[in-house]
Amino acid sequence: MQPSLEKLRKFFRLEAENKYENKAVIGGLAKILDFWEAEARNEGVPEDLVQLVSTRLQDYHRLTPTSRADTLKGVWKRIQGQIGEAEIPEPVYTEVKQQQPPAPVDETPRQAPPSPEPVKPTESASPAPAPKPAPPPQYRVERRLPPPKASTYPGAINTGTPIALNAKLTVLQGVGPKNAASLEKLGMFTLGDMLYNFPRRYDDYSQLKPIRDLFYGNSYTVLGQVQSVINRPLRGGKMNIVEAIINDGTGSLRIGWFNQPWMANRLKEGMSISVAGKVEQYLGRLVMNNPDWEPVDTENLHTNRIVPIYSLTATITQKWLRGQMNQVVQYWAPRVSDPLPETIRQAADVRPLGEAIHQVHFPDSQESLTVSRERLAFDEIFYLQMGVLRQKRDLQAVPGTIVDVPDEWLDARLATLPFPLTRAQKCAVDDIVVDLGSGRSMNRLIQGDVGSGKTVVAAMAAMMITKGGAQAAIMAPTSILAEQHFKNFSDFLVGEGMLAEGQVRLLTGDTSASERASLLEGLASGEVKVVIGTHALIEDPVVFKDLQLVVIDEQHRFGVDQRAALRRKGNNPHLLVMTATPIPRSLALTLYGDLDLSIMDELPAGREPINTHVLTPQERERAYTLIRAQINAGRQAFIVYPLIEESEKLEDTRAAVDDHERLSKEIFPDLKLGLLHGKMRPDEKDRIMAEFRNKEYDILVSTTVIEVGVDVPNATVMLIEGANRFGLAQLHQLRGRVGRGGGESFCLLVPEHSDAVENERLQAMSETNDGFKLAELDLKQRGPGQFLGTAQSGYASSLKMASLGDIALIEKARKHATELFAVDPNLSLPEHALLQDAFNRFWGQGKGDVS
Repeated sequence: MQPSLEKLRKFFRLEAENKYENKAVIGGLAKILDFWEAEARNEGVPEDLVQLVSTRLQDYHRLTPTSRADTLKGVWKRIQGQIGEAEIPEPVYTEVKQQQPPAPVDETPRQAPPSPEPVKPTESASPAPAPKPAPPPQYRVERRLPPPKASTYPGAINTGTPIALNAKLTVLQGVGPKNAASLEKLGMFTLGDMLYNFPRRYDDYSQLKPIRDLFYGNSYTVLGQVQSVINRPLRGGKMNIVEAIINDGTGSLRIGWFNQPWMANRLKEGMSISVAGKVEQYLGRLVMNNPDWEPVDTENLHTNRIVPIYSLTATITQKWLRGQMNQVVQYWAPRVSDPLPETIRQAADVRPLGEAIHQVHFPDSQESLTVSRERLAFDEIFYLQMGVLRQKRDLQAVPGTIVDVPDEWLDARLATLPFPLTRAQKCAVDDIVVDLGSGRSMNRLIQGDVGSGKTVVAAMAAMMITKGGAQAAIMAPTSILAEQHFKNFSDFLVGEGMLAEGQVRLLTGDTSASERASLLEGLASGEVKVVIGTHALIEDPVVFKDLQLVVIDEQHRFGVDQRAALRRKGNNPHLLVMTATPIPRSLALTLYGDLDLSIMDELPAGREPINTHVLTPQERERAYTLIRAQINAGRQAFIVYPLIEESEKLEDTRAAVDDHERLSKEIFPDLKLGLLHGKMRPDEKDRIMAEFRNKEYDILVSTTVIEVGVDVPNATVMLIEGANRFGLAQLHQLRGRVGRGGGESFCLLVPEHSDAVENERLQAMSETNDGFKLAELDLKQRGPGQFLGTAQSGYASSLKMASLGDIALIEKARKHATELFAVDPNLSLPEHALLQDAFNRFWGQGKGDVS
């Protein structure tokens, strides 16, 4: 038995004597891996055994003593069985071999063998031929490799290679400590990190052109023979340019490299080269400045192909990094095992993972690049959906207080409302009744269009909770919204046979000390049944006697921690979150798949569609005429701007502060105009908004701070300046601020230029009031950033390939994830072992509960 295995047995025996309390080694049993892995490999211990020990010990500290005992016994049984059946092979890493993944384990430095000749790719009719295994990269052998950091790449690797892919970058030929430090700034610490460091864009030099067919302004690859090379000083010798003339038989092209004097020695007359870059014009001649170039007798990496462009630091060049990436990708991509089961891969029609990784880095064609990116994007959405489904299952397992809601009681309460509920509102109320009676904690998202009546649904939920004596908390993002909800909830909940006036209270930063003390006492005693507030609700002094319902309004304005902090003030309280930002259903089911979803897509009776018109800047006077007519009829108006003041504005973009002064003096001198923008203090903004709601101003000149939730029933006109600078979701939210009091209302969109009148977003606004249709279009045009907030921003940043705007891909990945989850939700079947590892790595990168 090798000394390293004998040493391992001693550690295992000592751990057993310590009753598996992870005390055999200071710092935990996993600490032995710092030296044991290298010793074991140097002695020729089979790689699968080394990997087994490493994997089991890395997770050892998370196990219970019983599980630790089973783990160590299982590992040792495997070792005994294997070394008893086969002779231990000779040490693997006495030299760097062509056919084995090298690992730096030698005790003394050794000169690496020379690089093998590059293998030129073979031509194929297929757009994406499977990459052939390339010769292994050249490695510098070090005395000992420090323990690898946790892997962050989601793919699975063939048996025997994970440890090598966790190797530090200094094992690569040409990567010393300085270059390794530069690569670490780009997030690359291991070979595996390099494999998943995808290009940020591509330059397509794949189309060769004869010189006579070149046009300036386009990028090309050109093959030619060097006719002359000159090194000329510029600006008195402070700069220089190396100029070369190449000829391909159809014409000549001048090429220049600024401040790269070494190029004069590298280029020789008569030498055949390939150059790639953008063709420009100088003094009537076509030139190409600072192009990439290669001798034509080498494999094309920088020219004559679709060239990857990677993110850089100041200390490394694109060409150097591309060479290093090529070294790693050519060798390791073909050795990546695919965690996605073959059945899913075929049903989803996606290419193998290793092939996709190779083609994303060095694509053979645009078609191959597109197909490969789709495979990697599919994986990300697939893992995302699997995680969300698992979260939903876990949430459904949490017990909740059963709240019985008899039909007779519900019908009586609905009859007291001043208006009938819409079909969508009734469905949402029915969903809540079922949730509250299920015996598990409700986790429901109400997604409604602007003005669809979510507040009354939330009030009905609070009514169901408080009828049994429990408490409800409603959290809004701003004081003005909290005050608005307080008024509405009081109207719905306070009355004969319901709650008393003092049992519904408001808590914001402006609440006086005496009132706050009374409120806190009422919450602690249970006398206060419903509290509406801002972030003040999650502060430590707020204690509930029996909190059973948490309602979060405009949930995208809050982070996961803030929502969780409010839930912790009760014992698994029911959760209802609301958003007025329409999101396409397929995307909502992916991002909010852990929540049950109620969609409210109807306007209450009496609310009419808002008349929306696109005006040219020259027609602005028509808008002012309409505003004046509405004000003369006793109504109010908003005028919204994309910028606050002149100093920050772009050319021709109007700003709120400057136009407020112009409008007050020149256009509406006889009217009262208020000003509201984001640089004001929160209390000042709330004051201005309240004064406008109380009709102290005829017109409110504002930026987009009034975008969400503000209810001014008397406002009937929304004029949006610079409308082409807003996304559809934002325009729809702004439009939703008017028409809330019944009667005819107007939204006037004025772009910066007349030619922007045909803007597709603006025309869509004038054609429909359906927020869900607009959300679909906005998602395609501008991506999900327009309507995903704090909780979901982490998703977009963690997706390297997937776009949340690709609805077709989302639906496909979600379908296959849902089908697999129904069969094997824990990925515990043997055939899903690789998939489970990849899933765990994906969800180990900071993604959390979105509820």
